[in-house]
Amino acid sequence: MIEIKREKKFFALGEMRLENGERLRNARLCYQVVGTPNRARDNLVLIPSYYGGTHWGSLPLLGADGPLAGGEYCVVLTNLFGAGWSTSPSNAAPGQGAADFPRVSLLDNVRAQKALLDRLYGEDWQLALVTGWSMGGMQTLFWAMAYPERVRAILPFCCTAHCWPHNRVFLEGVKAALCADAAWLGGRYSVPPERGLRAFGRAYAGWAYSQAFYRQELWRELGFESLEALLDYWEQDHLEQDANDLLCVLHTWQSADPARSFAAGSLAEALGRVRARSILMPGSSDLYFTVEDARHEAALIPGAELRVLESDWGHCAGGPGRGAAAMQQVFAAMAELLGR
Repeated sequence: MIEIKREKKFFALGEMRLENGERLRNARLCYQVVGTPNRARDNLVLIPSYYGGTHWGSLPLLGADGPLAGGEYCVVLTNLFGAGWSTSPSNAAPGQGAADFPRVSLLDNVRAQKALLDRLYGEDWQLALVTGWSMGGMQTLFWAMAYPERVRAILPFCCTAHCWPHNRVFLEGVKAALCADAAWLGGRYSVPPERGLRAFGRAYAGWAYSQAFYRQELWRELGFESLEALLDYWEQDHLEQDANDLLCVLHTWQSADPARSFAAGSLAEALGRVRARSILMPGSSDLYFTVEDARHEAALIPGAELRVLESDWGHCAGGPGRGAAAMQQVFAAMAELLGR
């Protein structure tokens, strides 16, 4: 069994040209490596981070019940630009902080991750698997489109490659809740917009879980004694985050458009670039990365399988380590893709 410690390392990218033509100065990518590459450097597994979390939040995917626990794989975990640890509005170079931070895309994140792997492992390496939850899954799909020759298998769960209209409207709602705070000041605040952050968290909680989750009071399984206690937790969790960081990554999410990034307007052509063995695993009760949207995308990926993650926990069903039953489904698909 591998020993898992919480670590942070940083890869300096210098000035990075972004997909939209802007330049991100003093770009740094925060990451962690668990395990050792084999001689062929083809045992690499990449796990990009999700919205609102860091790479530490993905460490349960290396847990004892899963196929990554034995030490046969070299797992690289990365952090999104804008999320607080990699270069973000809250820590950017002078002149690019806060509301002046450039617009970063999913493809920008993937290109930075590719540069990291080139630095760590040279030019001859292969990803046995790319996997992730939520925005981690979105990056997974972008990896398979951007570098099809590098990726053998993908397992994106509770996500889609494209931010579909209903998903976008949901994000507009939580964004509006934050920006309605008079202290927001267009992102140029000197005091954090506390009311807006509380509203953001409380509004988001209604989307993160399903109707059945609330009807059956499944929040009790998380240790909350009341619904209000759950909502208070969501408020406090978002009070700990930087408002500009939250909206920076939200924009990255909203702007996800493979047709723009890869195929001049054709989603079918973009997803048709994927050559990896693919299992797409949407959550059965996910309210914004829906099964219907994922099914539409799976039909455009050569040989892809749509395998629904059955759970009443909504989008949070796929949260790494949050529910044993859901994780068993994820681990089973992961083991299958790795041939274990």
